Amino acid sequence: MFDTVRDDLRATLDEIRAAGLHKPERVIGTPQSATVEVTGGGRPGEVLNFCANNYLGLADHPEVIAAAHEALDRWGYGMASVRFICGTQEVHKELEARLSAFLGQEDTILYSSCFDANGGVFETLLGAEDAVISDALNHASIIDGIRLSKARRFRYANRDLADLETQLKEATAGGARRKLIVTDGVFSMDGYVAPLAEICDLADRYDAMVMVDDSHAVGFVGAGGRGTPELHGVMDRVDIITGTLGKALGGASGGYVAARAEIVALLRQRSRPYLFSNTLAPVIAAASLKVIDLLESADDLRVRLAENTALFRSRMTEAGFDILPGDHAIAPVMIGDASEAGRMAELLLERGVYVIGFSYPVVPQGKARIRVQLSAAHSTADVNRAVDAFIAARAELAG
Repeated sequence: MFDTVRDDLRATLDEIRAAGLHKPERVIGTPQSATVEVTGGGRPGEVLNFCANNYLGLADHPEVIAAAHEALDRWGYGMASVRFICGTQEVHKELEARLSAFLGQEDTILYSSCFDANGGVFETLLGAEDAVISDALNHASIIDGIRLSKARRFRYANRDLADLETQLKEATAGGARRKLIVTDGVFSMDGYVAPLAEICDLADRYDAMVMVDDSHAVGFVGAGGRGTPELHGVMDRVDIITGTLGKALGGASGGYVAARAEIVALLRQRSRPYLFSNTLAPVIAAASLKVIDLLESADDLRVRLAENTALFRSRMTEAGFDILPGDHAIAPVMIGDASEAGRMAELLLERGVYVIGFSYPVVPQGKARIRVQLSAAHSTADVNRAVDAFIAARAELAG
């Protein structure tokens, strides 16, 4: 049977390559950092890394590594269990309490990833008599999580408050028992920030709850790094925050839901990804506690990231590149054609700058781009070198 299937799969893979949509995986032989060593798939040697979610440069921070070593000795490697059987250690409860306090929520529940966190919320909280109203550009994990629930589904155009109100009116007219508005805090492909204050105003008007996936914000957005609710002054008005430990908060893995106490309590009893997945490794929990210590003790990393972001965006704009507007560390350089975006990424790697071309189905057809992600670990010289490489690569591509 598989001989027939193999031919079909090979044909599909050939179509992907022919369309310029193939996504190769490059191999690095060093820790995640501002520079990495590429050992396979392209130019070998040390290159500047401008495509990681390592916003604060904490993935190889010596204090985080030391905390991980200590935790490995104290708590062991893994739990070999789920939380409600014998998979809960003191370090897990401590991290949940620290995240709750940091994010201004009543309680927090840990998951193996934010994808699982988003996969476990909607089915638990919403039934067929309820409604979920989702931003059109929400992350794939939110879309998949919503599919698991029986709730009525409404979608509004990205950050379009008028369309959101239209969908809220329709959900209300349909007699929805519960209404949940869900949005990314920062949209990962564009770097756009959701208008949370206005979303909360509409939620109040139509008696809806608000959920924010703040994976690309917590740690560095807002005065204290508490994310988009802090940025917009609505920390007390957002009902559910999901996020990851795998980006600014150390870059390892793991996710969480920080929310009202009753929501978290029900998730502990009914959320399938929580109940049926192994506990977050204790070494990650302990290292994440050290990350929170660093975030609360100083804002130097956030300041440096903001400076690097402003420099890159201003220089690239002056050089005539099409960068989506904003001031987030996600700086998408719009190319349009998928093959051209892939070729530019290759030319940049040859010049010692590691970036990735994003194309369909990750972004819409005709909207291919190179998503540059700045880090506090980058120096001013690193940022300037990256811009110079873009200019040179564009000239070669045009010639």
